[in-house]
Amino acid sequence: MAKLLFGLVACVAAFAVVESLTCQRCSLSVWGICLNNGTETCAANNTCYKGGISIVGSFSGFQKLGCRETTGCNTTTNNTLLGVTFTTNITCCSTDNCNNINAAPSTKMTFSAVIGAAVLASVLGSIPL
Repeated sequence: MAKLLFGLVACVAAFAVVESLTCQRCSLSVWGICLNNGTETCAANNTCYKGGISIVGSFSGFQKLGCRETTGCNTTTNNTLLGVTFTTNITCCSTDNCNNINAAPSTKMTFSAVIGAAVLASVLGSIPL
């Protein structure tokens, strides 16, 4: 009986150790909207990450999400390509789905702007001049 109990505990412990990290996956995000999102299960010793590019300090519209090795995490690097200076920023985290892109506010804002413009155009179009 003791061997059976030990075997059961060993199996449960093995599954607990093998349990992997699940991260958001996005090969390319433009202004907070992922063009091909999903989730992925990281390999052992990997972590979730969010990588972004900022051009001239103000435009930060491109991001990438997924799993990666922990080397190079939480770094900021300045680069120049064809005379344009840009900054790459990589942040990592280690809980399930911790690398969200949080696209909802920008999407809602765009939708609200379109609806507002349509309502304003219909109101202004109905006013006799």
